[in-house]
Amino acid sequence: MRVAVFRRAHFNAAHRLYNPNWSDEKNQEVFGLCNNPNYHGHNYELEVKVSGEVDPVTGYLIDLKVLKDIIKEQIERRFDHKNLNLDTEEFKNLNPTAENICYVIWQILREHLDEQYDIGVRLYETPRNYVEFPA
Repeated sequence: MRVAVFRRAHFNAAHRLYNPNWSDEKNQEVFGLCNNPNYHGHNYELEVKVSGEVDPVTGYLIDLKVLKDIIKEQIERRFDHKNLNLDTEEFKNLNPTAENICYVIWQILREHLDEQYDIGVRLYETPRNYVEFPA
Protein backbone atom coordinates (compact mmCIF):
# COMPACT_ATOMS: atom_id res chain seq x y z
CA MET A 1 0.00 0.00 0.00
CA ARG A 2 1.51 3.32 -1.09
CA VAL A 3 0.59 6.40 0.96
CA ALA A 4 1.80 9.92 1.72
CA VAL A 5 2.17 11.51 5.14
CA PHE A 6 2.65 15.20 5.82
CA ARG A 7 4.31 17.19 8.56
CA ARG A 8 4.02 20.95 9.00
CA ALA A 9 6.59 23.19 10.64
CA HIS A 10 7.26 26.89 11.02
CA PHE A 11 10.25 29.19 11.15
CA ASN A 12 10.87 32.93 11.06
CA ALA A 13 13.78 34.30 9.08
CA ALA A 14 15.08 37.50 7.51
CA HIS A 15 16.67 37.83 4.11
CA ARG A 16 17.58 40.19 1.32
CA LEU A 17 17.28 39.34 -2.34
CA TYR A 18 20.44 40.62 -3.97
CA ASN A 19 22.75 39.69 -6.80
CA PRO A 20 26.30 40.94 -6.06
CA ASN A 21 27.12 40.95 -9.79
CA TRP A 22 24.50 43.63 -10.45
CA SER A 23 24.39 47.33 -9.68
CA ASP A 24 22.25 48.59 -6.82
CA GLU A 25 19.88 50.01 -9.43
CA LYS A 26 19.49 46.67 -11.21
CA ASN A 27 18.93 44.86 -7.89
CA GLN A 28 16.27 47.39 -6.92
CA GLU A 29 14.61 47.08 -10.33
CA VAL A 30 14.45 43.28 -10.21
CA PHE A 31 13.85 42.61 -6.50
CA GLY A 32 12.03 45.78 -5.38
CA LEU A 33 11.12 45.84 -1.69
CA CYS A 34 12.76 42.45 -1.21
CA ASN A 35 16.12 44.15 -1.92
CA ASN A 36 15.96 46.29 1.24
CA PRO A 37 19.60 46.72 2.38
CA ASN A 38 18.42 46.31 5.98
CA TYR A 39 16.70 43.01 5.16
CA HIS A 40 13.10 41.97 5.76
CA GLY A 41 11.49 38.90 7.28
CA HIS A 42 8.89 36.22 6.75
CA ASN A 43 6.97 33.75 8.87
CA TYR A 44 7.65 30.68 6.76
CA GLU A 45 5.28 27.74 6.87
CA LEU A 46 6.82 24.46 5.80
CA GLU A 47 5.00 21.33 4.68
CA VAL A 48 6.98 18.15 4.15
CA LYS A 49 5.46 15.24 2.23
CA VAL A 50 6.89 11.75 2.58
CA SER A 51 5.48 8.99 0.40
CA GLY A 52 6.19 5.33 -0.11
CA GLU A 53 5.10 1.87 0.91
CA VAL A 54 3.59 1.22 4.34
CA ASP A 55 5.51 -1.23 6.51
CA PRO A 56 3.13 -4.19 6.94
CA VAL A 57 4.51 -4.94 10.42
CA THR A 58 4.22 -1.47 11.98
CA GLY A 59 1.49 -0.04 9.76
CA TYR A 60 3.65 3.09 9.43
CA LEU A 61 5.12 4.65 6.35
CA ILE A 62 7.47 6.56 8.66
CA ASP A 63 7.30 7.27 12.36
CA LEU A 64 6.01 10.86 12.40
CA LYS A 65 7.97 11.58 15.59
CA VAL A 66 11.17 10.71 13.71
CA LEU A 67 10.13 13.02 10.86
CA LYS A 68 9.26 15.78 13.35
CA ASP A 69 12.66 15.48 15.02
CA ILE A 70 14.54 15.61 11.71
CA ILE A 71 12.66 18.74 10.65
CA LYS A 72 13.24 20.38 14.03
CA GLU A 73 16.96 19.55 14.15
CA GLN A 74 17.88 20.03 10.51
CA ILE A 75 15.57 22.84 9.38
CA GLU A 76 14.02 24.79 12.23
CA ARG A 77 17.17 25.01 14.35
CA ARG A 78 19.23 25.90 11.30
CA PHE A 79 16.99 28.67 9.92
CA ASP A 80 14.61 29.91 12.66
CA HIS A 81 15.29 33.49 13.80
CA LYS A 82 18.25 33.76 11.45
CA ASN A 83 19.26 36.22 8.80
CA LEU A 84 19.58 33.75 5.94
CA ASN A 85 22.12 35.89 4.07
CA LEU A 86 24.40 36.39 7.06
CA ASP A 87 23.82 33.54 9.51
CA THR A 88 23.62 30.43 7.32
CA GLU A 89 26.22 28.68 5.19
CA GLU A 90 23.61 27.59 2.67
CA PHE A 91 22.90 31.16 1.57
CA LYS A 92 26.32 32.79 1.84
CA ASN A 93 26.59 32.55 -1.97
CA LEU A 94 23.02 31.65 -2.93
CA ASN A 95 20.24 34.22 -3.23
CA PRO A 96 17.66 33.22 -0.57
CA THR A 97 14.58 33.32 -2.78
CA ALA A 98 11.65 31.17 -1.73
CA GLU A 99 12.54 28.85 -4.61
CA ASN A 100 16.13 28.42 -3.41
CA ILE A 101 15.12 28.04 0.25
CA CYS A 102 12.63 25.32 -0.70
CA TYR A 103 15.23 23.43 -2.73
CA VAL A 104 17.87 23.72 0.01
CA ILE A 105 15.38 22.33 2.55
CA TRP A 106 14.62 19.45 0.19
CA GLN A 107 18.35 18.71 -0.18
CA ILE A 108 18.87 18.70 3.60
CA LEU A 109 15.91 16.41 4.19
CA ARG A 110 16.99 14.11 1.34
CA GLU A 111 20.31 13.60 3.17
CA HIS A 112 18.51 12.62 6.38
CA LEU A 113 15.67 10.45 5.11
CA ASP A 114 16.04 6.92 3.77
CA GLU A 115 16.13 6.63 -0.02
CA GLN A 116 13.04 4.38 0.12
CA TYR A 117 10.97 7.53 0.63
CA ASP A 118 9.93 10.04 -1.97
CA ILE A 119 9.89 13.51 -0.44
CA GLY A 120 8.38 16.83 -1.36
CA VAL A 121 8.65 20.24 0.22
CA ARG A 122 6.13 23.06 0.09
CA LEU A 123 7.23 26.38 1.53
CA TYR A 124 4.82 29.25 2.17
CA GLU A 125 6.59 32.59 2.21
CA THR A 126 3.26 34.36 2.76
CA PRO A 127 -0.25 32.93 3.14
CA ARG A 128 -0.77 33.55 -0.59
CA ASN A 129 2.70 32.75 -2.03
CA TYR A 130 4.31 29.34 -1.90
CA VAL A 131 6.75 27.18 -3.80
CA GLU A 132 7.25 23.44 -3.89
CA PHE A 133 9.96 21.01 -4.89
CA PRO A 134 9.77 18.83 -6.78
CA ALA A 135 7.21 20.64 -8.87
